[in-house]
Amino acid sequence: MLSHPTLPDAPAGAACHDDDHFHEECAVFGIWNAKDAAALTALGLHALQHRGQEAAGIVSYDGHFHSHRGLGLVGDVFNDPRVMATLKGDRAIGHNRYATTGATLLRNVQPLFGDFAFGGLAVAHNGNLTNADSLREQLIRRGCLFQSTMDTEVFIHLIAISLYATVEDRLIDALKRVTGAYSLVVLTEDALMGVRDPMGVRPLVLGRLPGEDGKDGSWVLASETCGLDIIGAEFVRDVEAGELVIITDDGIRSLRPFGETKPHFCVFEYIYFARPDSVLEGLPVYAVRKQIGKELAHESGVEADVVVPVPDSGVPSAMGYAEASGIPFELGIIRNHYVGRTFIEPTDHIRNLGVKMKHSTNRPALDGKRVILVDDSIVRGTTSRKIVDMVRAAGAKEVHMRISSPPTKHSCFYGIDTPERSHLLAAQHDVATMAKLIGVDSLAFISLDGLYRAMGHESRDAYRTRYCDACFTGDYPIPLIDHDREFGADSA
Repeated sequence: MLSHPTLPDAPAGAACHDDDHFHEECAVFGIWNAKDAAALTALGLHALQHRGQEAAGIVSYDGHFHSHRGLGLVGDVFNDPRVMATLKGDRAIGHNRYATTGATLLRNVQPLFGDFAFGGLAVAHNGNLTNADSLREQLIRRGCLFQSTMDTEVFIHLIAISLYATVEDRLIDALKRVTGAYSLVVLTEDALMGVRDPMGVRPLVLGRLPGEDGKDGSWVLASETCGLDIIGAEFVRDVEAGELVIITDDGIRSLRPFGETKPHFCVFEYIYFARPDSVLEGLPVYAVRKQIGKELAHESGVEADVVVPVPDSGVPSAMGYAEASGIPFELGIIRNHYVGRTFIEPTDHIRNLGVKMKHSTNRPALDGKRVILVDDSIVRGTTSRKIVDMVRAAGAKEVHMRISSPPTKHSCFYGIDTPERSHLLAAQHDVATMAKLIGVDSLAFISLDGLYRAMGHESRDAYRTRYCDACFTGDYPIPLIDHDREFGADSA
């Protein structure tokens, strides 16, 4: 058994869920011209549940707007037929929430709705605005009254004060005033709209549900293609970076309010966030993750008896690693899928047992073996340390850890909930020290070039990269206006 220094504790007041991991962003969904639009939206949100588990909401329209929002999982919020019966209409938008800004309160649950001079408008937002605080201060000075603490509400007020005549021009006016990463779905009395920020950091896809009996089909917007698959919709294409699509009874239009843009899609969607059966920006997520594992095996092979994934996000990369290395793949760690949020632990002893609620070891697959553990990332390192200790307690002779992302050295400000940089293990220590801290015989991360090779590129070209990899490089493609104003650029 290796001796190791003490890992830093999670910050005081940390949430009671697993704080040693990146947390999901949010999911958006919209549908136009569909019977049972709200029910289809609930199904779409269910498929997108992995992107946010704190709250869910739906707004529908049948000549009047109808809304239901609640805290909890989609199946908990929309499990009452009486609730679904109130969400009438052939068009709807929905949202799954994981809080990146604003506390978990019902007033912070989306979609947000407002009554304007031109009629009602509902908006759902995935991402994060980097100038939301600055805009909020300006809007409050103008007399705007905020009902939530979310950056999403900034869109509502910017649309309200815009002097343009049409809804789409007001929306474009608002979009040109915000800075950040976002995908939006917007529902008005006459249109369903979807838009991605000029760099396309957050995903949004367009689909089509075939009509019945010769009737026109339904248009669908979703954060990922798995949201289309669950309702039988066909994938049409990704909404492009900086594109605004407008869906009405007359069809679909595309506008480019930002002119020419340079895409920087979030690379972590491929590593962890997206569901493995989704296809984003033309790349199947599952295939990319397997290829990452193969690159890992080529870059950092080590003699071992078994390759074991840390479930669930480590599974495809572990399969790729095993295939490339010729070392058998085994499910040496079993995940309990029926654990919700960890209860509030009253003592350190019980808190340390919390990881066993989510993971347990398959002793026959580990006992006496040299084990390669494959995981998607290391954040603080506390969960990695606990899993390594579990694997050693199950009789593993050696434990080597391989990570399917480069070291995470910088915080995300574009819609992913990450710790402050001072709490990121890789920002404070080199790889050799990290290995000692989590108690492994060896530790290796995929290189940046290896990650890009897994996505079909020769290497990372810093001058022409089409992905946002700021959490690894510190190269932030979108200005961090509020952060830099408060802390300065060096603290990112």
